[in-house]
Amino acid sequence: MPQGKPAGVRCVQLDDDNLCQLFGDARRPQVCLAFDFDAELCGDSRDEALKLITELEQLT
Repeated sequence: MPQGKPAGVRCVQLDDDNLCQLFGDARRPQVCLAFDFDAELCGDSRDEALKLITELEQLT
């Protein structure tokens, strides 16, 4: 996504299983390389992750 990805917008590089199609690829953006899974932020499901991330964005 050359212009960046707005919050709440699904990344175009996610496949049907929500896995990054650029994982391990040199074209993967630096912001994605720097992201590390955090169970406290991601929760137990996609819906929970989106809820937690939305709350965090509203606080910052």
